[in-house]
Amino acid sequence: MGALGESEMRTSSGSEPSPAARSFPLSRKTREALLTNVALIIIIFVALVPIMTTVLISFKREEDVTRKPPVIFPCDTPTSKFDLRACRWSIEGYERVILPMPAPEALLGFALMGRMLSTYLPNTVLYAVCTALGVMLLAGLSGYAFSRYRFRGHDALMIAILAITGVPLLTNLLALYQMGISVRNLPIPIYNDRVFIMIVYTGFFLPIAVWIAKAFFDAIPRELEEAALIDGCSPIGGLVRIIMPLAAPGMTAIFLLTFVGVWNEFIAGYLLISKNELKPAMFGMYDFLGQNIVNAQVVAAACIIIALPMVLVFLVARQSFFKAMVEGAVKG
Repeated sequence: MGALGESEMRTSSGSEPSPAARSFPLSRKTREALLTNVALIIIIFVALVPIMTTVLISFKREEDVTRKPPVIFPCDTPTSKFDLRACRWSIEGYERVILPMPAPEALLGFALMGRMLSTYLPNTVLYAVCTALGVMLLAGLSGYAFSRYRFRGHDALMIAILAITGVPLLTNLLALYQMGISVRNLPIPIYNDRVFIMIVYTGFFLPIAVWIAKAFFDAIPRELEEAALIDGCSPIGGLVRIIMPLAAPGMTAIFLLTFVGVWNEFIAGYLLISKNELKPAMFGMYDFLGQNIVNAQVVAAACIIIALPMVLVFLVARQSFFKAMVEGAVKG
């Protein structure tokens, strides 16, 4: 009777839930991973919104940029709020930035006459590449010396270098401006504002690069150099053949960080260079903004053109850069 009564109670109350229908609480590790992924998605979305907005504006017509109320996609019609076949994309902004003009003597039959491409971007590429190479070379040699040799004032000099990194470039601009004027008046044949601005950039980015380089050299065992010396390699040969290849990710990180810093710098290039034809892209963007403040699609196109080289550089060197950052954080 007891079994029969229990069976009747089960029948009256319904069947037992199947194993697939049972809910299992998420583990703590799973919840943390889920929350982390959600937070990363939100952060990426917030970071991409202004970038995607700039890209969309750069491909819009002027009337679609200034219309009220604004639309995200210029694909509306009088009868439909969105019609993919009616999209009104335009490259007007890019044409006004690069200014393609017919030129029969040119390879493609036209020349790009916009100052952004013909003047400002080449200047920035020159300053960024030369400064990054100089900082990488000097930081590599200095970092190796601080890592491998102990000398009088070693720790004090490292602390002084670290303290210099805390001084912003803006603090020294007045002195650098006066220095630039004085040196500009000297009868130096090969000197111009290009040389001066690259020296300024090198001095600003070198201190922190020395610390980064020292951390990477500290992570390389000394036994490798000792083995190379035993095998008959000179100290310079051991540095070039053994140590530098192992420190290549760190040198790549120094190069990229310096390159990005010079590329995005504005105030020093604006004040310390006297001639507009020698000024970098950020000054060109400032000058361009003053001329096209009501033409948002032109300004957006100029922003995309300036940012595109940096995107390409990071796409090419991203593996070396992230490897350097991880190794520097773990080993250094």
